[in-house]
Amino acid sequence: MAPKKGGGSNKSRGNATEEVEETLQAVVLADTFETRFEPFTLDKPRCLLPLANTPLIEYTFEFLANAGVEEVFLYGGAHSDKLESYINASKWRAPSSPFKKFTFLKSTSTSVGDVMRDLDGKHLITGDFLVVSGDVISNLPIEGALAKHRARRQADKNAIMTMILREAGRKHRTKASSVSPVFVVDPTKDRCLHYEEIDHHSPESSRLNIDAEIITTFSEIDIRQDLIDCNIDICTPDVLSLWSDSFDYQTPRKQFLYGVLKDYELNGKTIHTHIIEDHYVARVRNLKAYDAVSKDVISRWAYPLCPETNLLPGHNYELRKGTLYQEQDVTLARSCVVGRRTVIGQGTSIGDKSIVKDTVLGRNCKIGKNVTLEGAYIWDNAVIGDGTTIRHAIIADGVVIGKNCTVESGALISFGVKVADGVLVNEGRRITNASREDDDAPPSSEPSIVGEGGEGYEYVPYDEDEDDDETASNASSGLIYNMANLSLSTDSISTLSSEISDYGGSRSGSFATSVSDDEDQDSHFVQDAAASVFDSLRDGVTSDVVQLELVSLRMTANASDHEVRRAVTSAFMKRVAQLMEAGQGARDAVHDMFSKYHEIIERALFDRETGAKPDQVDLMVLFQQDLVHRPRGETVLLFLAKELYELEVVEEEALEQWWADERSTATEEMRKVRSQTQQFIDWLAEAEEEDSSEEEEEEEESDDE
Repeated sequence: MAPKKGGGSNKSRGNATEEVEETLQAVVLADTFETRFEPFTLDKPRCLLPLANTPLIEYTFEFLANAGVEEVFLYGGAHSDKLESYINASKWRAPSSPFKKFTFLKSTSTSVGDVMRDLDGKHLITGDFLVVSGDVISNLPIEGALAKHRARRQADKNAIMTMILREAGRKHRTKASSVSPVFVVDPTKDRCLHYEEIDHHSPESSRLNIDAEIITTFSEIDIRQDLIDCNIDICTPDVLSLWSDSFDYQTPRKQFLYGVLKDYELNGKTIHTHIIEDHYVARVRNLKAYDAVSKDVISRWAYPLCPETNLLPGHNYELRKGTLYQEQDVTLARSCVVGRRTVIGQGTSIGDKSIVKDTVLGRNCKIGKNVTLEGAYIWDNAVIGDGTTIRHAIIADGVVIGKNCTVESGALISFGVKVADGVLVNEGRRITNASREDDDAPPSSEPSIVGEGGEGYEYVPYDEDEDDDETASNASSGLIYNMANLSLSTDSISTLSSEISDYGGSRSGSFATSVSDDEDQDSHFVQDAAASVFDSLRDGVTSDVVQLELVSLRMTANASDHEVRRAVTSAFMKRVAQLMEAGQGARDAVHDMFSKYHEIIERALFDRETGAKPDQVDLMVLFQQDLVHRPRGETVLLFLAKELYELEVVEEEALEQWWADERSTATEEMRKVRSQTQQFIDWLAEAEEEDSSEEEEEEEESDDE
């Protein structure tokens, strides 16, 4: 996946400056200078914690290799000896490494600012360089951003930095709700003019303090609250000089970016943005992001960064039906149930009648009988006793959970902890068996927490570890930024009604043509029901309330199942379009709507137990017909099909039948709107073929025995 070494080596050596500048360097910050992943980070550096059974930093190095980086400077912090040992044994130190030079730097720094000033003093940077954290996961190509940065720098030496940002919309399932960053940009030059973080807990949270001079000087400005900022920056050496000149700056955005922009009249330096609309980019900043990014990687949003790519030597994951990733030498009892979106590492065994879904299992785990694992992260060499239930928790390496235990959501059980039989681990509890660095010895085990015979104690972070300003700053820079939930659309019910009529029940015309009284009544039901559902979706009404109102309207009009589906599809697509108009990306808009309200659609489908899937096919055709008339309909249909499949609302057989249905290709517009979905249908077919081949091989082996 990585590019070849030595780009630009055929250039004339007469222009040494130009050749040095073409060597792209990168600075990787392995330490994040905060405690959000404690107690795990008491034993291990955060960048080595596994995500989908691959250490976080492997994703970061893969991103840098694909970006064409040739020299890497890795700044270690806490547990730097463990990190250095890992790096020395990794492929990144091997002769085949895509990096021509790899330098590990130990540091006693306590902030990003300290690291940058230390780097400036070492005089290691010779030209443009990237700055990233060791928890970045991205399939983003940066060639375009780098080319624009270099062109700007060539024209103006004061253009010192380019921030790579991604459009994401104001809402996202992983949004940071407490603090939102705002970028004020000159769109004609992609220049960032002002940066501010809005604290929603503050009484002045609705106020943005932009200098009047910016308003009067620039004829056009964009105020952006819809951007993912994972702190991926392309810098010139002047950036390091500014960090050194401002010894009190500690954070890259709230202090450095804000300060440089404020001091433009003094230093004359400009910072620019490169905003992209696609590709995946995220930082695993906190536990909420860890869960969200894990699901994204497993669901293939970050492709090719997914388990079966096998980034680590020795990994042998294969993708199976239902987004199941499994290594070799896995033992599954015949009566166990393994659901979708699950990863199982080599040497792991699952006992009789156990249920595992939406879960990551590391290597050499022992899962007993009658165990339930849902939304859990079980790292290597863990043992889960019979009858235990774990939901939405993280279990670290070497943990032993006894029989008939319950581990509630949000629990964090760190390395080597042993929980006795029959123990309830309460929601959000953190248990460790380690000590803080300033303690002489680990505290004795707490039987009230881990049971009699257990090993571990409840971990409570020291209050002084959390600086209020730093906490707010970190919260603001979460996986996705979010502003308040604003309705920016002025669409009316009449607009919604006209759209329903446009794609109507007949492919040859709209409801405006001659219709019977019954058909007219049907049209009124669809319009009224669609308007009602749309209003409820927009206002955030709960799914159950929406369903009750829909049932009431249906009974009054004696509407058919098809008409109910038609009203629902229209309302959902209208709301998705509204979210996109407000700045949200297609994928995120689809996910937000369907993950929250998919029960409404499920209750309009009655063909689960039949081989033919007429209801589900009808649903997909209706979505397709609606999207013919909407901007980016092809993209929305792709994400919609994938989301409904992932949520198990529409079955694989139904998608195949829809794809073959003549209504799906009846017109050129219908064929065009489904063009992007072809890749997803092809993937389903390939996964089915691989699964069938494996079943045949297993049957043959069974017959041979």
